[in-house]
Amino acid sequence: MKKVANWQLNTWHQNGWSHPKGDWTNAAGYTGILELGKLSKDKKYTDFLIGIGNDLDWNTGKRRFMADDYCIGQTYANLYLIYHDPKMIAKFQVLADSIIAQPHTEPLDWKNNIQMREWAWCDAMYMGPTSLSYLATATGDQKYLDAAVKLWWKTYHYLYDPAEHLYYRDGSYLDKKEKNGQKVFWSRGNGWVLGGLVRVIDNMPVNYPGRPKFIQLYKDMAARVASLQQPDGSWHASLLDPASYPIREASGTGFYGYALLWGLNNGILDKKTYWPVVQKAWIALVDCMHPDGMLGYVQPIGAAPDKVNENSTEIYGVGSFLLTGTQLYKYIEHNRIN
Repeated sequence: MKKVANWQLNTWHQNGWSHPKGDWTNAAGYTGILELGKLSKDKKYTDFLIGIGNDLDWNTGKRRFMADDYCIGQTYANLYLIYHDPKMIAKFQVLADSIIAQPHTEPLDWKNNIQMREWAWCDAMYMGPTSLSYLATATGDQKYLDAAVKLWWKTYHYLYDPAEHLYYRDGSYLDKKEKNGQKVFWSRGNGWVLGGLVRVIDNMPVNYPGRPKFIQLYKDMAARVASLQQPDGSWHASLLDPASYPIREASGTGFYGYALLWGLNNGILDKKTYWPVVQKAWIALVDCMHPDGMLGYVQPIGAAPDKVNENSTEIYGVGSFLLTGTQLYKYIEHNRIN
């Protein structure tokens, strides 16, 4: 994990930034870097993130209601929970209040730039509800969690396929088909959802009224995702037409490994069924590493299944790798001690 994280940090230092520091791509990566910092107790990682916050003056992106632009809010909230510096969340809290105040009455059809105002695409489930949920924990104000839950289910009713237990990427994919005639379900897209789902649940009190419904959705998606794992331990870019993209894809695999291990660590999934799945997933992810620590086989930025190769890398893939690794470490340590 440190090798992958250090490669990424060194690449930023030596080559500069491929995306703006506050961009969703980097923000998704920060979530993994933060967890590695907390686990390893190595201040290098959390100090790096504090430096990012200071560079951005703890602002989110310019598109105020666009979930991608406040994905970084979850890292701000997590840093606040460690360091208790009010400036870390002050501006994000103002934004969150304005998000909650919006009517949220528009349909989620993919038109009229709906994504600028609503969570109308499945990727948003890792960006928006997670950030509001962590803010609820940081502030102790449940209204942010309540808003995240309300808006989660709005997106669910539009993009979730109850027969497949998977999410369409957005409204434009509802009637599309893969080459083999199956529905189009993007691996990383559903990884964004499942990863976001566990991060929202993580911020729910045990007695929170909406928690059982979230747990059931998690179980349904976890079972479906596990059934679609490929023989090499990975998930290909297309979940229902893996032959059209016959190669492993690291970012979706990382988010699935993270979410399934979270379920094992929280006693929601059973070891007999899911431990072999996550073992194979981790082996597949480690096999995506280059000797210098670069994580390959990460599908480039997109909205649908696409090609990937050993040299394609992106920071959100690094984030998912580190999230998986931290959950795996916790699971192994717990079982070693007990």
